[in-house]
Amino acid sequence: MHIETQQNNNMLPEDTRNYSNYRSYSDKSETFLMRPTVDFCFKELMADPVVRKGFIAAILGKRAEEVEDTTLLPTILRKGTKEEKLGILDVRVLLSDGEQIDMEMQVGPYEFWEERTLFYMSKMYIDQINAGDSYGDLGKCIHIGILDFIIYQDTKDFYSIFHIWEDGRKALYSDKFEFHVLELPKLERFELQDSELLYWAKFFGGKSKEDFESMAEKNEYISTAYERLKNISADDRKRFEYEAREKAIRDHNHLMFTARKRGIEEGIEQGIEQGLERGLKASIHICRKLGISQEDTKKLLVLNFNLSLAEADEEVLKHWFEIEKN
Repeated sequence: MHIETQQNNNMLPEDTRNYSNYRSYSDKSETFLMRPTVDFCFKELMADPVVRKGFIAAILGKRAEEVEDTTLLPTILRKGTKEEKLGILDVRVLLSDGEQIDMEMQVGPYEFWEERTLFYMSKMYIDQINAGDSYGDLGKCIHIGILDFIIYQDTKDFYSIFHIWEDGRKALYSDKFEFHVLELPKLERFELQDSELLYWAKFFGGKSKEDFESMAEKNEYISTAYERLKNISADDRKRFEYEAREKAIRDHNHLMFTARKRGIEEGIEQGIEQGLERGLKASIHICRKLGISQEDTKKLLVLNFNLSLAEADEEVLKHWFEIEKN
């Protein structure tokens, strides 16, 4: 999930913009631990090279020593034209052999998840070369989706991996695209065989200190992840950003629930089907009718349409007062 929480303090609640007042905004607790299912926390964990190395090794089925380099890359993918949809990844990693990995943490159901991941993978793939470069320079791209919801109801497996195969012979067409999906809710629902990847999944899905500690005992890399989790949870500024992100997610979920009850979601979907511009316009009008502020409307546009804050501001300015004109 993508929302640019650090670009502009105006996106934060009015009484939290002054960082010096943070302690009065949110009581600090010695036992407070962020949840990795919130993408802000997940990205902070993956910023640690030891944590990245351990998790990537578990995903790729390798020993950690075999994963030599895990360089973080810019997460905003290039746009070929102004009209092209923006792509923003959670965590983008370059391995020493030229392979790229996109890691995405998704906290709630996403209706077109497979289509979204294909879009990101395609942009990441073509982002590797420029005019005049050889197709042979294109490296493998791996997508890792960590989902806090169940997407595949036909299997108890919490982990799925997809390639591009020939239907009859099951011959591999190309190994350049690879999709990994972890469904965290299945960990509580089913008995699963122990593995390094299962330990990581249980760590990411942890909800209490005990959950994290029990997984930290499994290997040194998860132990490092737990230490980093404790450190960022004790950092006032990072907790400030984490809680702002949590609030944005709650606000989004509340708006979607309200819209669904009022039958508005159908109108939004119809607007989106008829084009991005009409979808944006419909969403802005709906937000205004519901009494949602311009600032919160901008945040929702950033979250739902992958706009930058500047783009969201431009759209709100363009459509906000159209209801009065009509």
